[in-house]
Amino acid sequence: MIPQLDGLLLVDKPPGRTSHDIVDFVRRRFGQRKVGHCGTLDPIATGLLMLVVGRATRVQDLLMAEDKEYEGTLKLGETTDTQDAAGKVLETKPVPALDQGQIEAAFQKFTGEFDQVPPMVSAIKKDGVPLYKLAREGKIIDRPPRRVRIDKYEILEISLPIVRFRIHCTKGFYVRTYCHDLGALLGCGGHMSALTRTRSGNFELSKAVRWADLESAEGVDYLARHLISLPEISRIRRS
Repeated sequence: MIPQLDGLLLVDKPPGRTSHDIVDFVRRRFGQRKVGHCGTLDPIATGLLMLVVGRATRVQDLLMAEDKEYEGTLKLGETTDTQDAAGKVLETKPVPALDQGQIEAAFQKFTGEFDQVPPMVSAIKKDGVPLYKLAREGKIIDRPPRRVRIDKYEILEISLPIVRFRIHCTKGFYVRTYCHDLGALLGCGGHMSALTRTRSGNFELSKAVRWADLESAEGVDYLARHLISLPEISRIRRS
């Protein structure tokens, strides 16, 4: 009989797979009945995906509530229907010769607390139906804005039409919408072309197992070696 384990697994999610794909893989590969994740990453996104196994599912909500850190890429000049590179281009505009100061001013506008309207392509539900399913039917409904916060940002590179950045934000923040809104503010539109989650609370991407290693692993012993125990989860959260 396969032992049922308890703990937290940090995974470096590859592009092209959903968060549920990774959860389902761990369930099947290692024979674990209770596996969940602590915050969805879009299929095009990469980086830190936190999986709770066994009794660690009891602290899933606590782990999901932690602030997040992302490194993202904004592509100016193109607006898409999903606000990211996976969507259909709706509008193309020339990108003006923006200087560092103009771009910094736009990022500064979205610092601290502000209201953000969630995208239609999201898992938020309306009358029990996820918005992304309504979006597939061509429906657009009003979404009440949500109060979000960016504690700090850093512009890593400007090579127009590309702007690479790092942000530290609250749970429930949509980086896709952030890129869309930055593009609108800069007058040429924009979308998120890449995203990597680098941190959630005190848990770091650098400590995550690589997908290639996880995919090739066999036997529950591999999972047992890489799980963070319940006492260790508590220690890291408070460190």
